[in-house]
Amino acid sequence: MCGIVGYIGDRNTQSVLIEGLKKLEYRGYDSAGVAIYTEEGLEVKKAKGRLSILEGELSNRPLVGSIGIGHTRWATHGEPSDVNSHPHIDNSSKFSVVHNGIIENYIELKEQLSAKGHRFVSETDTEVIAHLIADVYDGDIVKAVQTAVKSMRGAFALGVLTEYEPDRLVAVRQASPLIIGIGENENFIGSDIPAILEYTRNVYILNDGEMALLTKDAIQLMTLEGNFITKEVFRVDWDIVTAEKAGFDHFMLKEIYEQPKAYRDTMGSRISEDANEVVLPELNLTAEQLMNVTNIHIVACGTAYHAGLVGKHVIEKLTRIPVDVDVASEYRYRAPIILPSTLVIVVSQSGETADTLAALREAKRNGAHVLAITNVVGSSVAREADDVIVTWAGPEIAVASTKAYTSQLIAFFLFGVFYAQTLGKTDATEVATVIEDLQQLSSQVEQMLHQSARIKTYAEEISAHDHLFFIGRGLDYAVALEGSLKLKEISYIHSEAYPAGELKHGTLALIEPGIPVIALATQEELLEKTISNIKEVKARGAKVLAIAMEGNAEIGKAVDEVFYIPRTRAVLSAALSVIPLQLLAYYASLARGNDVDKPRNLAKSVTVE
Repeated sequence: MCGIVGYIGDRNTQSVLIEGLKKLEYRGYDSAGVAIYTEEGLEVKKAKGRLSILEGELSNRPLVGSIGIGHTRWATHGEPSDVNSHPHIDNSSKFSVVHNGIIENYIELKEQLSAKGHRFVSETDTEVIAHLIADVYDGDIVKAVQTAVKSMRGAFALGVLTEYEPDRLVAVRQASPLIIGIGENENFIGSDIPAILEYTRNVYILNDGEMALLTKDAIQLMTLEGNFITKEVFRVDWDIVTAEKAGFDHFMLKEIYEQPKAYRDTMGSRISEDANEVVLPELNLTAEQLMNVTNIHIVACGTAYHAGLVGKHVIEKLTRIPVDVDVASEYRYRAPIILPSTLVIVVSQSGETADTLAALREAKRNGAHVLAITNVVGSSVAREADDVIVTWAGPEIAVASTKAYTSQLIAFFLFGVFYAQTLGKTDATEVATVIEDLQQLSSQVEQMLHQSARIKTYAEEISAHDHLFFIGRGLDYAVALEGSLKLKEISYIHSEAYPAGELKHGTLALIEPGIPVIALATQEELLEKTISNIKEVKARGAKVLAIAMEGNAEIGKAVDEVFYIPRTRAVLSAALSVIPLQLLAYYASLARGNDVDKPRNLAKSVTVE
């Protein structure tokens, strides 16, 4: 989940690397470092902590050169420290490597290299790579890298430099994302497009098992076996401004406020001009295939998993086809029962989530048709799935996902309606009514955002608490899980979400006087039962905030405070009820003095298992 950037050309290399790392710091911020070939040879500078620490040290003693690699770390092997920071070097200090991923057999390799006299100074798996390349080097850095990776098992995106060939930069991808930026008299590597977007819009997206040799004037693409390949140039058509804060204090707040646009963009041309049907021309799935589906597996991680739980409700409600939802890291290890008639839907914001990719491949190995929902065109998930619904949320920088999650909900709504149309489960009049409600969601979100001050006040009140609970029934429980995750990942308040009907099965023991409970109560067919559950926690002294549908006066009599969402049909309510929960997490984190965009121990894209 680390960030990699590399450059060769005539610009100020240090500046290019630092600016690129700033765009990648969401991928990890335990430490940062750069390696640059200077007049004095290959020089490495790295430091524990945020990138600003490294930047300050480099401002006192700049590294001047025309080729370099940089890294921002999310620690896996070895604690965050100066010595465990990347780039790593070999004993001769002639080879330098930056790495995103995990080398699974690094202990075995380390023992073999130690027996040959190599001395290791860090606790990382990455240091092994630098030593391994140095050990097999015979005058050609490309061949040395190819030989080295044959011994490595695991996931790795690499940037490699050697002092012996200071006009060549090598990049490798195996199960971790890496792109190549195409410039004029300069070229780039990066873990993600924002790292290089300031300098070029033309990129090559490497696939697993591919590598690149970059010089100032050329890029050679090849397989790890050395076979040269050609690739289409991917043209980035979004502006770098969309990846900046645009006047907001934090990316997360900006992204919360971008959700109305993300809703509209994701619906886009997927609704017919007469607004009477959903059209998904990007799908290869035929009507016959959809009609033959007997069950659906939704597979995802974290916030995307929570979107999948909503997707289950939507698809089952509209089509009556059974849907299972799995955490991707568990899916392939439980030997899932995948039939020829099973449709597998994988969900990933980045399209590079390691566990989700592994689940996708497992599903395909078992003959399933795989539909991906992702925010990144050209990502691994998008390329490997049989079908893709792209969520047009735009770049999401904050670690805590907001607009990517709600855009995934919109994608599920669209797919559910499309599927119901195909099966003939919903008549034309009903479809048109659902679409009308879908199209109102963006303006309804805008309406709620105008009331954010109310949520801010409540968030400041709960920020002093160490424990908090969310409850809900049905679709509300799925949203409660996401609200709880948002709160704990950025405010560090211990938070749990429970089905409201499970309170008497143990959870009530945790309710103490004054403890905050957030009750989602938007599903009106379950409202009476939810109110009964609210009264159970109120009787034990809880202070309850309810999230309820506009016009529901009854709920106000049972709770301490109510935040009303605009009225919509129950199956679409998740796209509205989550908004106040996102704001709650944001303002609670702010009140506690936390770094909202970069919560401790977390990174944006989980590209390792």
